[in-house]
Amino acid sequence: MEEEKLVVWLKEVTMDDVPLVGGKNASLGEMLNALSSKGVNVPDGFATTSKAYWYFLDYNNLREKIKEVLKDLDVNDVDNLHQHGVRVRNLIRSGTFPPDLKETILEYYHQLSKEYGRDYVDVAVRSSATAEDTAEASFAGQQETYLNIKGDEALLDAIKRCYASLFTDRAISYRETFGFDHFSVALSATVQKMVRSDKASSGIMFTLDTESGFKDVVLVTGSYGLGELVVGGAVTPDEWLVFKPTFQKGYRAIIEKKLGKKDKKMVYGDGDEKTKVVHVPLKDQKRFCLSDDEVLTLAKWGMLIEEHYSQRNGRWTPMDIEWAKDGELNQLFIVQARPETVHSRKDHSKLKVYRITEPVEKRKEKVLVTGIAVGTKIAHGRVKILASPEEADRFEHGDVLVTDMTDPDWEPIMKKAAAIVTNRGGRTCHAAIVARELGVPAVVGTGSATEVLRDGQLVTVSCAEGDVGYVYDGKIEYEVEEVDINTLPKTKTPIMMNIATPEGAFDLSFLPNAGVGLAREEFIINNYIGIHPNALIRFEEIKEKDPHLAKEIELRTFGYESCTQFYIDKLSFGIAKIAAAFYPKPVIVRFSDFKSNEYANLLGGKYFEPVEENPMLGWRGASRYYSPEFEEAFGLECKAIKKVREEMGLENVIVMIPFCRTLEEGKKVEEVMAKYGLERGKNGLQVYVMTEIPSNVILLEKFARYFDGFSIGSNDLTQLTLGLDRDSNLVAHLYDERNEAVKEMVSMAIHKAKKVKRKIGICGQAPSDHPDFAQFLVEQGIDTISINPDALLQTTKAIYEIEKKLGLHSQEGSQNV
Repeated sequence: MEEEKLVVWLKEVTMDDVPLVGGKNASLGEMLNALSSKGVNVPDGFATTSKAYWYFLDYNNLREKIKEVLKDLDVNDVDNLHQHGVRVRNLIRSGTFPPDLKETILEYYHQLSKEYGRDYVDVAVRSSATAEDTAEASFAGQQETYLNIKGDEALLDAIKRCYASLFTDRAISYRETFGFDHFSVALSATVQKMVRSDKASSGIMFTLDTESGFKDVVLVTGSYGLGELVVGGAVTPDEWLVFKPTFQKGYRAIIEKKLGKKDKKMVYGDGDEKTKVVHVPLKDQKRFCLSDDEVLTLAKWGMLIEEHYSQRNGRWTPMDIEWAKDGELNQLFIVQARPETVHSRKDHSKLKVYRITEPVEKRKEKVLVTGIAVGTKIAHGRVKILASPEEADRFEHGDVLVTDMTDPDWEPIMKKAAAIVTNRGGRTCHAAIVARELGVPAVVGTGSATEVLRDGQLVTVSCAEGDVGYVYDGKIEYEVEEVDINTLPKTKTPIMMNIATPEGAFDLSFLPNAGVGLAREEFIINNYIGIHPNALIRFEEIKEKDPHLAKEIELRTFGYESCTQFYIDKLSFGIAKIAAAFYPKPVIVRFSDFKSNEYANLLGGKYFEPVEENPMLGWRGASRYYSPEFEEAFGLECKAIKKVREEMGLENVIVMIPFCRTLEEGKKVEEVMAKYGLERGKNGLQVYVMTEIPSNVILLEKFARYFDGFSIGSNDLTQLTLGLDRDSNLVAHLYDERNEAVKEMVSMAIHKAKKVKRKIGICGQAPSDHPDFAQFLVEQGIDTISINPDALLQTTKAIYEIEKKLGLHSQEGSQNV
């Protein structure tokens, strides 16, 4: 591109022109040139160049004036920073355009207006700094954007304001902190046809998971209206996760959907008011702001953009992309794309695992507020509740910043924070983006942090427990484990993981593993759903019987087409997230194994559950699935699995039947599964059974007629072999998986499974707790050992040492875990 030009069309530039038009504009031009032919829509427009910026400064003799103002700048003093910023910005805003530059800008604007059949087309005027948005530095959000600009004078004023925004307080502070000379960075203004998202929706997508860096998903977020409220955190947007590998195979691979809180939106204003914020009607709040088809279109575009930039850069380049839907044209557009700068630099072979050491039951009582977890760290500190950045003098290094929401003016304060907590915002809001860059934990979208927390209160902010972030009262002890995965030994025996909850599954996928040996549905039902399935199936009865409960169910199922669809979707999303995290490795999902007393604790459960003397040995597992009282509820579980495997393409999911007492039960359960669309062997579906009852071991060869594999549940097998209640303190001293009778049962199960050529593993706690039991399992030739993630690293090392003793590592080429 010719460096002497003052204004250029976006389609004239590429990523080679960053010095001329900045990262944002170069990226828009790159996409217009390389991706328009592949169906990616980018609005047309033009840009003033860096030459135009310097020309404007020199025409008004501003270089020396700005240098003089910044002579005694102190970015650590918020008042000093603000005063200097205001003075520089006023200098720039009071400047005038050189006549030839003014004439050229307006000539391009009139031509753009003509292209769209208008006298004065409405445009967005955005800032693009020449050092912005590269893979090494993120200047995102530091300069200003002006929306719904129309007319010559309004356009010229907006461009001048963009020039001035190169010296916002946060931009000055960022350049000083990272060693950029203020006069080595120029400003190019984007003038782009407005996408009428005020009449539809807009949002942000990332081509990776923003918290873990898991690269196989596209995260799409969106809300109604213009995009400023999403970026600013004023609304909690809808969220979708699309799984790339199966989406590329043609599946509709939306593996998670979360309805946000979209109670307001930004739209065009009236007269001099360019934009305004209005209320969103309740019926629209209950709907997702995009259809599934639109989400998949955006995901496809995101993957094309990521693929293009990765090829261009010669390395994986995940992208941070802004999108908008035009409500007049009913079309989607990409309005910005920049490299993601946090996880793209991260070395996932070196893990830092944060872990709270206090038991869950004890710390549950100390939860003050919860929200969306940003990052995976934990921090302590004293609460400072601030209403605006002007209260910065109250904030000390190491305090926990608590506020309604943040914007770029907060950044000098955020740099001092041990943790950040906000009332509003989603995982792509300003507070979340900056917290990731700073490497501090943040809990956003709590709803009430500024009301619940007290100034000066000592709290612990935890983002190490999955998608949900917690703020605890007081100082909760935690530990940090640093691991270099490359130094871990490789065992012959495949080590799988027991995964309790989908939260954190992406993080755990980076640990060495052979898949998931046990994913329990109970955790998903308890935490994601919380309602008895029969209360959803028979909701009309509940409305008559218990109006208060019916209201609570309506609240929880808000936004779903029916109560039963809520159950299917929520369960399928939970399962899919785990299956995607470990794809294409096997993920064994156990159907629900609540006891009657546990099911009774779910909302509405008291109306459908019997009172049993000994629920541990009562109506649980397989006996429920074919029972007339529960078959339809089990059918919802089958439909969820069918959706995961056949709609989302996650065929690595293997299902497992718990507590199957007899051969007849096994046969009946498979018949019910088939009735609801799950047939063993169809589309490669494998069905396993828990081996946790002596009858499973004694008749294992016969059980093999109905099942493809076995998983030893050492907890139940121990109590049923020894005839004791593992919940009773009176006989707890007798409970030991290493008892000779239990080991005989385990040995018999392994050898019988080998004989009938069926896979057999173990998913109980014993191998983690007892190295001698792990040695026994290896000696018996067990196919897989599945353990809890917190014990994975030490158990892997222990099993490797056991295998060495047994001479299994005498030759090279051991199997990767």
